[in-house]
Amino acid sequence: MTSYDDLFTATETIGADGGKIQEVALSDLFPFRNHPFKILDDQSMEDMVESVREHGILMPGIARPRPEGGYELVAGHRRRHASQLAGRDTMPVVIRDLDDDEATLFMVDSNIQRENLLPSEKAWAYKMKMDALRHQGIKNASRQVGEKYSVDALSENSNDSARNIHRFIRLTELIPELLRMADDKKLPFNSAVELSYLAKEEQGDLLELMGKLAVIPSLEQAKRLKKYSQEEKLGVDVMDAILTEERPVSVQVTLKKDRLKQYFPQSYTQKQMEEIIFSLLETWKNEQG
Repeated sequence: MTSYDDLFTATETIGADGGKIQEVALSDLFPFRNHPFKILDDQSMEDMVESVREHGILMPGIARPRPEGGYELVAGHRRRHASQLAGRDTMPVVIRDLDDDEATLFMVDSNIQRENLLPSEKAWAYKMKMDALRHQGIKNASRQVGEKYSVDALSENSNDSARNIHRFIRLTELIPELLRMADDKKLPFNSAVELSYLAKEEQGDLLELMGKLAVIPSLEQAKRLKKYSQEEKLGVDVMDAILTEERPVSVQVTLKKDRLKQYFPQSYTQKQMEEIIFSLLETWKNEQG
């Protein structure tokens, strides 16, 4: 299968590979089914709209014919939106005959390197890519070392490690409300991954309890919730006990330089002062006990 970048190296390459560039009416371009990437009217989009007004679309999108008519966009959803906002009626598109799995791989790989992607966007994109790889007959798409086709294949065209990709895919097991909390950074990523192992009903009960108590599970608490869930012991009473337990308070002591100078020669470095302070503390500790 031709790589995404190869499609744009030269018109001759596109022609030889069977694809062709043509101006297509925006009304005939339909979004990819279950497209996981959000299109936001943010500053980046405003910049793109301005560029389209001034220069047009410099890189064509990719689309495939739809049986019911028109074309399904594989890559170029943001460009289509920018073209619409810029007042254009058409945009250049490379028309390709791609099956569902090929189209999914192109769609994910052409978007996954974008900056500031939300956890939910990466989660569903990697899940779709994993499913496409499996549909293509790749055996054992898991993390087993030594397999030619493993989750490592998902890291191609991505800045994420195979381990992180596996963790992103776990987020697809979250109920929508918890996944939105991860997107909004109200629920830390690592805690969200642990909570994804809870049954959907358990997640719903936990969400309701989190709202009542106005708390967010720490990573340690999320791990304990997961453990009790796997042992089939996670009831609302257990959730309540874990979420309401007293958390250790971190202690931070600041020593002011002005006061320290009273006890040390001016030539002493910070390291020398620390060594003496801890030596004296150790002596004091031994005397207490």
